[in-house]
Formats: sequence, structure tokens, C-alpha cells
Amino acid sequence: MSRYALVVARAKQIQARRAALRQEDGDRVIATNRRARHDYDILDTLECGIVLTGSEVKSLRNGHAQIADGYARIEDGELWIMNVHIPPWTYAVGFGSHDPDRRRKLLVHHHEMHRWDMQLRTQPLTLIPLSLYFSEGRVKVSLALARGRTHHDRRQAIAERDARREMDRASKRAAQHDA
Repeated sequence: MSRYALVVARAKQIQARRAALRQEDGDRVIATNRRARHDYDILDTLECGIVLTGSEVKSLRNGHAQIADGYARIEDGELWIMNVHIPPWTYAVGFGSHDPDRRRKLLVHHHEMHRWDMQLRTQPLTLIPLSLYFSEGRVKVSLALARGRTHHDRRQAIAERDARREMDRASKRAAQHDA
């Protein structure tokens, strides 16, 4: 096989692999905030778009992001996410790179933001990101309206979860004995 034929075959393999990645069904999760459901009671969730630069999207496509310390705020009628770390893309230098910890604008409908703003003003609630993922080629943020848990509430939630698991196990064992 000639060298040219090998190069063409390799290029076709790369194109096929890229096409398969583009046709993936479902959402591809980039980062999740696992501590959020432990530290907070989630009252409501919302899917938001996010304004990013090109190097940020390329970094996210490589699967690099940290949202554990992130939170969101409504300022001047706009929704912003802070403390989300998206490291610079490896090949972006100088003008093409970005500040990894900058605040980023979230894209939501005005009526949804207004509804959450009213709740935030009247109750001790916070906005936290639950996950960052690709949906149909666009980066989305799953944002939650949450109430912080005290230490006692966390213990109680763990006890309830353990009791629920034990009841499920017992019902499965009973179903196996009856069968």
C-alpha cells in the first residue's frame, strides 16, 4: 500500500470517529457538583445557556471544568455564574486564551429569572450549578434554586436515605422469597 493510500485511510478513520462523536445521543456531562445535593435542599432546577469564548468551549470539549465552588447571582437584570473554573485550552496562547475564573453570563428567559429573583429576595436561598454538559452541541448549565442544610439536616437526610435503601432491600428479599 502506498504512503498516500495510508494517509487517506487514516484521514477517513479520523472523520468517521468525529462524525460518530457528533451523532452521540443524549447529553455529554462535562462536570457535576456532587456536594450540592448533600449540602443543599434543591427546590427548583433550570437549564441555562452560557456565554463562552472559543478557547473555553475547546477546553470543555476536552472535559476540563470545576463547578464545585460555583454559584450564581442576579445583577442588573442579568444572571451571572461565578467561581466556575474552566482552565485555558492547551493550545491557546496570548490573545486566544481566557481568564479561567472569570464570571460568565447565563442565558435564561426573563420571566424565569424574575420569578427566581423574587424568591431570592424573600427567602434565604442561593443559586448553585448542579452540572455542566453539552446538549445538541451547545454548553448548558443545570442551575438549582437551593436552601442550605444545617449539620443536623444533613445527618437526618443521610438517615432517611439509609432507611429508604434498607426498606427497598427488604422488599426485594421478600419478593424473591415469594417467587
